[in-house]
Amino acid sequence: MQNPEEQFQQGRARNFSTTHWTVVLLAGDSKSGGAANALENLCRTYWYPLYAYVRSRGRSAHDAQDLTQEFFRRILEKKYLKLADPEKGKFRTFLLTSMDNFLFNDWEKSQAIKRGGGQENISIDSDKLENRYILEASNGNSPDKIYDKSWALALLENVLNQLRGEYAQTGKQGLFEALKGRALGDAGSDEDYCALSERLKVSQGSLRVGAHRMRERYRELLFTEVSHTVSSVEDVDGELRHLIATLRA
Repeated sequence: MQNPEEQFQQGRARNFSTTHWTVVLLAGDSKSGGAANALENLCRTYWYPLYAYVRSRGRSAHDAQDLTQEFFRRILEKKYLKLADPEKGKFRTFLLTSMDNFLFNDWEKSQAIKRGGGQENISIDSDKLENRYILEASNGNSPDKIYDKSWALALLENVLNQLRGEYAQTGKQGLFEALKGRALGDAGSDEDYCALSERLKVSQGSLRVGAHRMRERYRELLFTEVSHTVSSVEDVDGELRHLIATLRA
């Protein structure tokens, strides 16, 4: 009979059935539409962190947009997927290294790309992203730190959206919006719970139980999301620590 630690580790390992690495490797080796769609969704997640990185390297907003679009276009065309190797490190590091290589080797040799130039790009709101970059870059962080911070925020946004989707499927959007701060670590005061209880017509005890369950589910989803970015279960705890330290910096 397995002890609790063994059961826990097996549960953690199951989270590696589909990771960012497997999406990349499958997309590189397969012509399946599912793998291609998964890769495109992955590119959308990491579009802003890399855009912020390129901007912080001194490029203008227009050039950074062109560079990021072209980089991901080449990713989607599988030109860089042959370089992907999970054993060489974390997925965020692979993307950053690939972008550095792109900036140094590819873009500097060919600057003929025109904005919109007939290429199929990932749809983005350029003004919104630039405004976000200006706000986030005002603290004077280095390009690497800006990238890491943007990566961490993008990851947390994915987790929160997954949690929101789960509550929406059960018709509990109102409960989610009321308690989502608790999932993110805000314990909430007695006065807060009292006001929520009156507004939602739910007992304070039920709300506290609901907040606890939401917090636990958020942690599970966070672990799973982080596990998708590393190559082995042993790396998850270290990446979680890195994420927390990045957010606190």
